[in-house]
Amino acid sequence: MCDLAEAVLLSRSGITRLADRLEAEGLIERVSCETDRRGLLASITDAGRARLRAARPTHLAGVRERFLSQFSTHELEELAEFCERLLPGASS
Repeated sequence: MCDLAEAVLLSRSGITRLADRLEAEGLIERVSCETDRRGLLASITDAGRARLRAARPTHLAGVRERFLSQFSTHELEELAEFCERLLPGASS
């Protein structure tokens, strides 16, 4: 949960409250960490995957409209190169 909090820029208490809500909705479940029994992992459920699939088109349309539409084709190609440096395979 601590790693997840850092990844999404939330405090530990913030991610805990979010995880509580997602768990109550059946979208995630907390499971024990195999390598460190003190830790818990957030695991997406089938219902969570379905909700994610359903939200994807709306999310991507918003990203295209608010972000990608601001760049030319050449600039988007450059941006893809920059992203590739940060996360190899991200631009494919």
